[in-house]
Amino acid sequence: MRLATGDDAAAIGRLLHDFNVEYDEPTPTPEQLAARVRELVVGGQVVVLLAGEGPEGFALLRFHPSLYSRGLECYLAELYVVPDRRGRGLGRALMEAAVEEARGRGADYMFLGTSEDDVAARGLYERFGFTNREHPPDGPLMYVYEREL
Repeated sequence: MRLATGDDAAAIGRLLHDFNVEYDEPTPTPEQLAARVRELVVGGQVVVLLAGEGPEGFALLRFHPSLYSRGLECYLAELYVVPDRRGRGLGRALMEAAVEEARGRGADYMFLGTSEDDVAARGLYERFGFTNREHPPDGPLMYVYEREL
């Protein structure tokens, strides 16, 4: 597990592209993603953790000041492990590293989104203590909305 640098942008661009293709999401080319990732990593706007030699997986984190505490909030924007490496602990290792990295940077809150049909990801996040409000015992059902501008 290691922190990515701008030199890792091409590998991250390929992984992001593969991730989007696997889940039938629209995606820029790997080269376009790499260029953007390079800008964001070098500029300090994102933190990317890489797993494996290939790399075979990554976690992309974004930080911003919290309104409710003096700490930061950490958004786990992306977490991906290539299909043939799943089930071998890379996702768990990425989550452990992401939580530790967030704490180390002063975050006191972490959030993410995933789809209902990604049962493996939901199980991973729940094992790390993330709460899914799908069937809330003590509050209203939560929704995530998005819109292109």
